[in-house]
Amino acid sequence: MSLAAAPLRVLIVEDHTLLIDGLRNLLAVQPRYEIVGAISDGLAVYEACQRLKPDLVLLDLGLPGMDGIDIIHQLRRRWETLRIVVVTASTEEHRGHAAIAAGALAYVLKQSPQQVLLAALQHAALGKRYIDTALKLETLDVSDRTQGETPLTLRERQVLKLVAEGRRNREVAELLSISLKTVETHRLNLMRKLDAHNAAELSNWARRLGLREY
Repeated sequence: MSLAAAPLRVLIVEDHTLLIDGLRNLLAVQPRYEIVGAISDGLAVYEACQRLKPDLVLLDLGLPGMDGIDIIHQLRRRWETLRIVVVTASTEEHRGHAAIAAGALAYVLKQSPQQVLLAALQHAALGKRYIDTALKLETLDVSDRTQGETPLTLRERQVLKLVAEGRRNREVAELLSISLKTVETHRLNLMRKLDAHNAAELSNWARRLGLREY
């Protein structure tokens, strides 16, 4: 007699407690999934994956510390087979394109019914893509890129997001485990690339690039 397959280990990455509780309750009655943890800070996701070894990550895009798209890039570079399901309030099509191009298998809107999320999880468990029909990305081409996208490195995007959150250079250095001089260099490069002259203009660019909500 064959043994039942082990449940998929699921890590929740979400910064709203009510939504975390809702996801826990939804999956608690689904024997196919086992929740191994919940993370609310984007900068803590990589370490959590190293420690908890999830098979599947439920990921919000609008996180403090690090943008969800950048998290997908970071995780997929390290774990090629990790299944990532985006669960977000963002209905912007370019965010959906960016998430799938980065390596997410599924993209679900938070306002959709529970059945949509369960369908996305089932597809992801089989390694298949699933796009919430409310987003109208059924014909998604993963090679698409946002028109006029400014070429920033992953580290520059991290620094830009933290600056836009009001973090001082020394705090950014501590959060990213880099030197203060390196942060200052990244900040100068950002101002040059984006033609920004102060923190307010950098913050505006963070919003335009989807790194911070309006």
